[in-house]
Amino acid sequence: MQIQISGQHIQITPALRERVEQQIGRFERLFDNITALDVVLSVDKAEHKAGGTLHCSGTRLHAEGLARQQDGTISDRMYAAIDEMITKLADQLKKHKEKLKDHHNSEVREARAAT
Repeated sequence: MQIQISGQHIQITPALRERVEQQIGRFERLFDNITALDVVLSVDKAEHKAGGTLHCSGTRLHAEGLARQQDGTISDRMYAAIDEMITKLADQLKKHKEKLKDHHNSEVREARAAT
């Protein structure tokens, strides 16, 4: 899986890069056909944002995490935004995987085909 992390108005530190890479281990457990992940971290006046696009077979999933000034200390806000983005992407990935799964019982299908 290719991982591209970029920043707008923020320097991407090794700690931020490690946090993203640590959290994406979830995706590899959930779904095998993930090709790339693009993450954009940005800082506005009172908001820290993390946006992510997950490229997987058949679709692209996008989610954003947001942490405002009143949500915690300055150092924890970007991590909170990253965690929120990862959680949203994981939920979307679970839903996508569920849509791809065949929920019909094969025995019932064979019985209907035989009659």
